[in-house]
Amino acid sequence: METKSQGTSMFKKILIANRGEIACRIIRTARDMGIATVAVYSEVDTNALHTELADEAFCIGPAPAISSYLHGENILKVAKQARVEAIHPGYGFLSENPDFAAACEAAGLIFIGPPANVITEMGIKGRAKEIMEKAGIPIIPGGYVETDKLKDLEQQADRAGYPLLIKADRGGGGKGIRMVEGREDLQEAIGTAGREAASAFGDSSLLWEKHIHGARHIEVQIFRDSHGKTLHLFERDCSLQRRHQKIIEEAPAPGLGRELLDSLYDAAVTAADAVGYIGAGTVEFLVDCNGQFYFLEINTRLQVEHPVTEMITNRDLVSWQLLVAAGEPLPCNQDDVQLSGHAIEARIYAEDPARDFMPSSGRIDYLREPACVSGLRIDGGIREGDSVTPFYDPILSKLIVHGRDRAEAIEKLLHGLAAYHLAGVTTNIDFLSRMASDTAFITAAHTTQYVDNTLESMVADQLVPDVMIAYAALGHMGVLQEEAKRKFTETADSFSPWGSCLGFRLNEPNRFCVHFQNRGKDHEVSVISDDVYTIAVGEETFTMSEVTCINHALRCRVNGRNVSAEVVHHGDMLTLFCEGRTIQFTLIDKGIGEGSGDGEGNSLRAPIPGNVTGVMAKNGQVVKKGDTIMVLEAMKMEYVIKAPGDGRVIKLLYAAGDSVEERDRLLEFELDTGSENATG
Repeated sequence: METKSQGTSMFKKILIANRGEIACRIIRTARDMGIATVAVYSEVDTNALHTELADEAFCIGPAPAISSYLHGENILKVAKQARVEAIHPGYGFLSENPDFAAACEAAGLIFIGPPANVITEMGIKGRAKEIMEKAGIPIIPGGYVETDKLKDLEQQADRAGYPLLIKADRGGGGKGIRMVEGREDLQEAIGTAGREAASAFGDSSLLWEKHIHGARHIEVQIFRDSHGKTLHLFERDCSLQRRHQKIIEEAPAPGLGRELLDSLYDAAVTAADAVGYIGAGTVEFLVDCNGQFYFLEINTRLQVEHPVTEMITNRDLVSWQLLVAAGEPLPCNQDDVQLSGHAIEARIYAEDPARDFMPSSGRIDYLREPACVSGLRIDGGIREGDSVTPFYDPILSKLIVHGRDRAEAIEKLLHGLAAYHLAGVTTNIDFLSRMASDTAFITAAHTTQYVDNTLESMVADQLVPDVMIAYAALGHMGVLQEEAKRKFTETADSFSPWGSCLGFRLNEPNRFCVHFQNRGKDHEVSVISDDVYTIAVGEETFTMSEVTCINHALRCRVNGRNVSAEVVHHGDMLTLFCEGRTIQFTLIDKGIGEGSGDGEGNSLRAPIPGNVTGVMAKNGQVVKKGDTIMVLEAMKMEYVIKAPGDGRVIKLLYAAGDSVEERDRLLEFELDTGSENATG
């Protein structure tokens, strides 16, 4: 990446008002530029990586973001105490909050982002669309949602045609957005999106827009300095999304013609000039199947996906942000920005795609990231032993690759994902691998609806091959052998085979049995150890030789083929990493329960740690199947608890404002005789 210059007006110390991977990424560039950094952290982030990387770190409040990372007053107090000159907001939290940007200016600090008035105008999507339409940029048909004029909205929606989107007027990041397939879904979508928008952005204002079917999400990175120079740094394709949240992004966008690209660049530069933009920004568009593009929004901050632009241009965008914020001109002209190769980014989240991308929380028991060789980069903010909490966005890190062309970049991406091993919390790594190896992605035929349309097949439980169950059993044996060796040294008769607990039998091979469970399915495995290992899984029998299992690394030879895997024990779980897959097993023989169901209906248990934000039923109330009983919020998303069948709410166990842990029983419910049972 480019060598970073430092002018006479450059900052000496900045504060990063963020956490996780983006805080770490900003700190690293600042360090390269000789700029001291100050980190802030919530009480739950006391030992987070970004606090150790920074030169100084200050606690700004309790775990909830509203009391810490969204508490601008506390952050400004730290800035004054630490005597910084500027504040970098990263993305999310206060990055697009015009009041915070104005407060920084009032405090004599430089906000590393556009002016407060620009954030205000671009943060209100309705206002932004008006400005762009006046500038001659095509916009998507739609308007404001007035909750007291629902009939008018229904008539407008009928004329525009379904489906349509309800979206937060002052939102971003996929929060506060709901798809509406028909008039009957409109009112519920408005209520849900409004509550989510109020929670995430402090404003429940909504817009409605015509849904552009079969569209691609294309965005253009722009930079504008205080001297009036505007540059674009080409485009990114962010069409692979779930819940309107990007998961895989790439640059440049494949398959777009020169004429369309030039029109997008011109529109992006025009948009930046029209609002007097300063700093890094992203102008986002939807491009339909006919090549017509529509303005979507301007993100007035650094984007999560900015590394792919850095990889194809060999420019450090955080360095440029600091230069421009310090009043210096952009370091080059448009003709100097050259595009080289192809880059792809995959966002690694703590979430379970098979459970509708439910965020996951817990301890990171094991972490081995792929080596950052040429063309592969990890932007991360986690370490082994860290805790993933339900208080913040579940993004853990980003895997970014660069190749000479798109095919090489995809190959590197798949290799990197296969080498990314994390145990302790559920992640989307396997899902990312399936998406990146899918024919539609490889041929660049995917659209913004692709993930939703193929989700069922993509998250369907993949059959765990019997041979991989055998590898898990073999790895489990290796760990037990190490434990047994340790125990031998602690006994009076350490040479006694009877105390080894390794299935020793006189005049017979050692025998061992292990009982696994994977996604509710039981696996009983028989292991016979003699000169080789004979492992029986169901009807299959495998003979394994030359076996070693040291520090999680399993090596063996099966049917003439050398096999490498990693086997990690953590608590009562065993995680196998093999051939690009991550497979989690519960060790039943170590005391975990005999079965996957609880007989009480998982739909009435908390799906994730969070807060109760609404209770729509009363004790004793009779409800119909699908009626909303309770609403939870976790990681800025809303989860609706519905009646599993016709029945009666016997007793509510939590009230609005209460905190719940994962799988806490939320209420006592009695099903009517003959009503469909709740199986979760």
